[in-house]
Amino acid sequence: MANRFVLNETSYHGKGAIAEIATEIKARAFKKALVCSDPDLLKFGVTKKVTDVLEGASIPYEIYSGIKPNPTIENVKEGVEVFKASGADCLVAVGGGSSIDTAKAIGIIITNPEFSDVRSLEGVAPTKNKCVPIIAVPTTAGTAAEVTINYVITDAEKDRKMVCVDVHDIPVVAVVDPDMMSTMPKGLTAATGMDALTHAIEGYITGGAWALSDMFHIKAIEIIAKSLRGAVEGTDEGREGMALGQYVAGMGFSNVGLGIVHSMAHPLGALYDTPHGVANAIILPTVMEYNAPATGEKYRDIAVAMGVKGVEAMTIDEARKAAIDAVKRLSADVGIPADLKEIVKAEDIDFLARSAYDDACRPGNPRETSVEEIKELYLKLM
Repeated sequence: MANRFVLNETSYHGKGAIAEIATEIKARAFKKALVCSDPDLLKFGVTKKVTDVLEGASIPYEIYSGIKPNPTIENVKEGVEVFKASGADCLVAVGGGSSIDTAKAIGIIITNPEFSDVRSLEGVAPTKNKCVPIIAVPTTAGTAAEVTINYVITDAEKDRKMVCVDVHDIPVVAVVDPDMMSTMPKGLTAATGMDALTHAIEGYITGGAWALSDMFHIKAIEIIAKSLRGAVEGTDEGREGMALGQYVAGMGFSNVGLGIVHSMAHPLGALYDTPHGVANAIILPTVMEYNAPATGEKYRDIAVAMGVKGVEAMTIDEARKAAIDAVKRLSADVGIPADLKEIVKAEDIDFLARSAYDDACRPGNPRETSVEEIKELYLKLM
């Protein structure tokens, strides 16, 4: 069996990297960009950092900024119409996963019009053409949407998130500039950082993991464990570390899948609009405990990467507990809630469990599960 790996054609990393957006647009002979962003980034001048680069290079652009934190089918439909009317030939996605995911869906539908029904993109859609070229500029250090072949769109009518997986949607260029992440408040830095850690840990233990993905995931865990506390406090070193760590995690999990932490987090975002990183962070330690028997020696590696001392001398059960405890400590240190009591309503548990079981991330979980077992996990978290 062949293992496939898909990454950006080009990526730029480091302070000031956004200057390369103009370089890439001109080198690829694009004529006009549609900039996809969200209202807050526009309001606080973050998007302007990118449009200033475009203006400085005399590159025409229009802005589509009506994107919600959990982007909806309607966001995508509106964006498609804006793109068609704009005369643009490339997309510049500025934001967190929401803006980049929306750009991916827009770009796919433009070049594959037979998938204009956004719901038809759920799962692994058999599209034939690469999407409109995307230059992705993340403003959060967590989703790694700039390097993944995944995107998530909310079906508001059905209170569910659709996970879409398509090799044709990956941005051609990723520009990972920590300066673009400098305005994140502490809470968002913590939530997106724990999302990145969840990507790395789930990607490391998922059923599809192999040597190449393991290399990325272990390094990502190590970088995130060293960087997240500092990033939350606003240090340059912490932010630069998180910008890299979340990208490295994305290089791995995009190619091997995730597990039921994400399956359980997705319906919380769809039903309650819970920030995705917060949901992942709360759920992660409990699901790690649940999955432990199916992970072999991998939690020992995670504990080492998290900075735990003396792991080599521990029994397997001790090493597993050490890894879980290290994740709990990091989560608590950056201010993540310990449970779902303030989020989940008891009457929604059955719906949440079924939605999580049906989620596209669930098959990657290392331990076979069921709707009833997922229900028990939600109840344990309350």
